[in-house]
Amino acid sequence: MELLSSPQFWLGLGQIIWINIILSGDNAVVIALAARGLGPRQQKQAIFWGTAAAVVLRVVLTVVAVKLMQLPWLQVVGGLLLLWIGVQLLNGGDDEQSEGKTDGGLLAAIRTILVADLVMSLDNVIGVAAAANGNVPLLIAGLAIAIPIVIFGSTLMLKIMGRFPVIVTLGAALIGWVGAETLVSDKVIEPWVPHNSLGFYAAAALGALLVVVTGKYLQNRNNKAT
Repeated sequence: MELLSSPQFWLGLGQIIWINIILSGDNAVVIALAARGLGPRQQKQAIFWGTAAAVVLRVVLTVVAVKLMQLPWLQVVGGLLLLWIGVQLLNGGDDEQSEGKTDGGLLAAIRTILVADLVMSLDNVIGVAAAANGNVPLLIAGLAIAIPIVIFGSTLMLKIMGRFPVIVTLGAALIGWVGAETLVSDKVIEPWVPHNSLGFYAAAALGALLVVVTGKYLQNRNNKAT
């Protein structure tokens, strides 16, 4: 009860919720892209279980985030993995023919959500950990509240993608952008490509372009093969 009556607890909780609202956009896009090829019932399951598992994973990651961020080449590997995920998600199709495909099934969608969220959270969890200030109950409470936020965002993105298929391409480009940002943010590369520099944003734009061009190429090749 002392914890709940502490102003610091509620201030920290508010900060964590706000951070998660701000950072939930790209996660919602990944979840929607991963689930869009499933049936309506499986889409709901993928969104719920993928989001819940990702939040639990983020809690664990946040606890060790500071040490993880100090490991060289970790973000390079994560960035490359995210670029690959963006290509694969776009290669799944963004037209009407993609409707009804299982795209590897429910478990594959959840696995994609988990891996993408893990990589995209490497930087984000630092802010959450700072707001929690070592308070694990506060951290868990704040991230648990993020579940309905991400679920709502993912459901909304699925509906938008259904009406405007071009959003799928834009979503894949966003994943490519974040992937390239993650890559050049690694402690080994960051001295040559400082944050917020022209080279930093050029690398991010190149990542987005690479994902879209590669994904579209593979998509067209698969369509011709069938």
